[in-house]
Amino acid sequence: MGATLSKPATSTTIRGPAASPPAGATQDSSQETAFNEKRSHIDGVHPCAGPSSKPMSANGSLTLDNMSAWESTASGPVHTLARTMLPNSPITSLQRRQVLIDDIHVYNTDIQFKTSPIANQRSTGRCWLFASTNVLRYNVMKRAGLSEFQLSQPYLFFYDKLNKANYYLELMMENSDLPLNSRLISHLSSSAALLADGGQWDMAVNLFENYGCVPHVVYTETVHSVNSAPLNNLLQKKVREHGMVLRKLSRQLRAQNIAEDEQLTTLRSKKEALMAETYRMMTAMLGVPPRPDTSFDWNYYDKDNKAHKWSGTPLEFYATFVGKQPSESFSMIHDPRNPFSKVYTVDKLGNIWGGRPITYVNTEMENLKMTVVKMLQAGQPVFFGCDIFQQEDKTLGVLDVDLFDYDTPFGISLNLTKAERVEIGESSMTHAMVITGVHLDDNGRPLKYRLENAWGENIGFKGWFCMTDSWFEQYAFQIVVPKSFAPKELVKLLDEEERIVLPAWDPMGALA
Repeated sequence: MGATLSKPATSTTIRGPAASPPAGATQDSSQETAFNEKRSHIDGVHPCAGPSSKPMSANGSLTLDNMSAWESTASGPVHTLARTMLPNSPITSLQRRQVLIDDIHVYNTDIQFKTSPIANQRSTGRCWLFASTNVLRYNVMKRAGLSEFQLSQPYLFFYDKLNKANYYLELMMENSDLPLNSRLISHLSSSAALLADGGQWDMAVNLFENYGCVPHVVYTETVHSVNSAPLNNLLQKKVREHGMVLRKLSRQLRAQNIAEDEQLTTLRSKKEALMAETYRMMTAMLGVPPRPDTSFDWNYYDKDNKAHKWSGTPLEFYATFVGKQPSESFSMIHDPRNPFSKVYTVDKLGNIWGGRPITYVNTEMENLKMTVVKMLQAGQPVFFGCDIFQQEDKTLGVLDVDLFDYDTPFGISLNLTKAERVEIGESSMTHAMVITGVHLDDNGRPLKYRLENAWGENIGFKGWFCMTDSWFEQYAFQIVVPKSFAPKELVKLLDEEERIVLPAWDPMGALA
């Protein structure tokens, strides 16, 4: 799964508070309409409040009278059974059996070329690196004639961490005039943001374009790459210290009235000296990675068991076996808080300083669905970002909005809209996976999707997940699409539309 996420906040410069879709957005989901119908009692007086709106507690504290009134709403055989069973049963036992029967792993539109093995990100938040390399390895396996293959996620992980440390220190120098308790500095220095394992598609492209990629056998996992918490904890301590050193030096240089270009030269020289400590720690725990401009040898068997040898640099490997499709792809998102047909970016979010910015084109859910279908019919896997922690069964690999029956035992329904869940912090992009198949009805409409996860073969259906179309509507936020497969009007926006900048702490800055 992705990294721990920061508390969301929306940008008042982009829109005002939105209980309903903002100007430019439409309620494009039948699921949203259904949610609105179910929630009608929330906007009025709750049934527990009784016939009068006068509260039982005048000062707002809870009283025994409150509990007595609430207890009267929990009578009846259903609540009695729930109180008998649930103290001894996990809440996941409330699954609807028919949902699990319906969600069998059969698809009538599937990518014919199968990748192997199922990857495993282990105890890390590297899902975006696994999803991006899982998409890229399709091309590698086809071009090299392989039956199984993995790109090295640790290779990209190393250079991502190293660059994120540099990115943070550049921001500390750039914003050294802000107080430490400012919202921006607090956010950038938080464990959720600083050197987080998570990332976004554009950050992956930055790594590919600058460092290329290598087969997994060339740079393998270590204890710290598969369990990143100790590594992150130590690196964060040191990099925060480096940030404080640079902030103090920046203030000293300003007090001496030194020219700005000389200040920056001095600061960057100091930064590079400090970064040497980060580099030493990382190479000690992760190993020294191949240089992107230094040749390596790759010996392998093809699918016919014939031995081959390839020699070249990581950048040459990327150019030979992957090509330019990653750099020519972009993110289409569904963010119902904000107007559609607009291009967004997130302030102060990135990994490589001066690299490709995070870019999202916001559009209706229908565009995401039909683009996914179009790509799969053409044999193209789809990188996508979602909120994996909603209505899921990890054992069977099922994602379905109707998976759990909370209504019967608790007498409740969950009524927030997708936009409201994002605004209040209930939902955001927490995970990236790859869509490899879809089951279409007789009219060509998607019913469910096949997902390649990176949690190993023992999670889900031999590592695969089934996602219903209604779950995709509610909890999917992003797909990555080559420009050649995207709606032309959205591609045009990339070239012509000015980027709307969301604040650094906005939910769309969540790192999958």
